[in-house]
Order: sequence, then structure tokens, then C-alpha cells
Amino acid sequence: MAMKTRIKKAIFPAAGLGTRFLPATKASPKEMLPIVDKPMIQYAIEEATACGIEEFIIITGKYKRAIEDHFDSAYELEESLKRSGKKRLLEEINRLNRINFAYIRQRAALGLGHAILCARPFVKDEPFAVLLSDDIIDPEDTLFKDMINLYKELDCPILALQQVQKEEIHRYGVIDGLKEGDGVYKINNLVEKPRVEDAPSDMAIIGRYILMPDIFEILEGLGPGRGGEIQLTDALQRLLKKRSIYGYLFTGRRYDAGNKVGYLKATIDLALKNPQVSEPVKEYIIEVASRLKKGIRR
Repeated sequence: MAMKTRIKKAIFPAAGLGTRFLPATKASPKEMLPIVDKPMIQYAIEEATACGIEEFIIITGKYKRAIEDHFDSAYELEESLKRSGKKRLLEEINRLNRINFAYIRQRAALGLGHAILCARPFVKDEPFAVLLSDDIIDPEDTLFKDMINLYKELDCPILALQQVQKEEIHRYGVIDGLKEGDGVYKINNLVEKPRVEDAPSDMAIIGRYILMPDIFEILEGLGPGRGGEIQLTDALQRLLKKRSIYGYLFTGRRYDAGNKVGYLKATIDLALKNPQVSEPVKEYIIEVASRLKKGIRR
């Protein structure tokens, strides 16, 4: 069957245990942690919506019901906002009401590759996107849109890449590739979480992917990799033997909100861009900087 060019479906893996944010994530999803006034998963949903995605597949796990509730209608709240005349807030909570969501339970946290495989019945034979919600892309950047345009041109899987510091290499899948254009690399090899001395480059795979349905067959036959999980990077490495895969080097602003420092950086920077809170936040940052300069830490 011929591939459909347009990317209409996106997968949002959200079944991880969120151990870096314990105890906050003991019974609440990491993806629902707020960055200013929206949960982090909503930033990824809005990013995909802006690029024409029509069907949203969220892979959930135990204690993740809050995600479904967040994207559902809230009749009592809506009626309360109407009575109070809070039109702006009403519009804000209803922005995503018309989106088609499907929720799939990943019964065990068996890795990103397994999470994607769980979506196979919904994706079927179409190309699709994967967005990791704890990779926050500055809303002013156009990474996902640029990837879709590159996919339309090359008709191949596209992986988002970013140069990372040596001390961070071990946390990522890393590629070896040949530059073929402005920010475009044809990938020759991928290594999952290598040691610094074994890394083929400093270009890491970050949380935006455009994939084809042929990845499912590989994932299905894949055994556990590093960490005892089904690794997407391992599947992509096997896929390289069958088809070309390209990477797109992102040079904009990205926050790894899957760790505490990245999460706090995202909160600060996005607060500074939010007209409702930017000025008082800016004043407080200046105040804190002044105290630190004087050696006062409280």
C-alpha cells in the first residue's frame, strides 16, 4: 500500500514512572507537572496541533488518569467560569476540546520502543510522529514543522538532533551521520547511551521523531536492550539496513524537563515570555541575582 504523505497521527508516550521527580510523581503523572500554567504534555500537544496533526495517541500507565481528565470536558468548571464572566479562562480550557484523543495503556514500563509498539493498532499503515513531552521546545521555534517539511521532501524517517555536551552523551541515543544540507544529516549509525569515548559524534537524538509503519515489525521482534527495555534506537539501527534515515539538527531552544534543572529552566524562561507574569518574575530574578552577588542566599 502506498504511503500517505501527510502526517496526521502523533504518539505521545506518557507511561514512564517519573522517578526523577519523586515524591511529586508517586501518584501523579510527570507529564502533568505544570510549567507556568500548563502541564508539560500540553506544550507538546499544542506544538503538534499547530503543525496539522489531527489524531493524538497518548500512551499511559498506572496513575496516569489525570492526563485523560485534563483533556476531557469539565462541565462544572466551565459553567462556573461562564457565571463568573471569566471568558479568557473559559477559552483557554476549551482550546483543545475538538482534538481526537486515543488512550492506550502500557501495562509495564518497558521502554520507548515498546510504548510506540503499543500504538500500532491505531497508527496502522500510516507514517506518524512521536513527541516526548518532557522535551520542551520553545513555542517560538519551528523544529517539528521543519521536520515535517523535510519528511515531505525525502519521504524517509526523520529524527530530531541536537549537539550536547560530552558529560551528557551517556543519556542519549547518538548518531554518526554525513551532512547533506543545512542541518540535514544522512544517518549511518546510531548508538544508545554510549560512553563518551565510544560516542560517534556529539549529535544526540532528542524527543521528536517522524517514523514509518515499517518500524513496528522491527520493534515486535526486538528483545530488551540497555536497561532491560525495548529501545527505539536499537530498532532504528536495524531499520538502517533497509532504508535511509535522516536527522535534522536543531539549533533552537530546548529544555530537558525530564530532570529538575531543565524543568526549572523551562519554567523560568517560559514565565518570562508569559505577559501575565513576566514583569514580576523578571523583578524577582533581578532581586535574587542581587542577593547572590552580595553572598546572601535567602
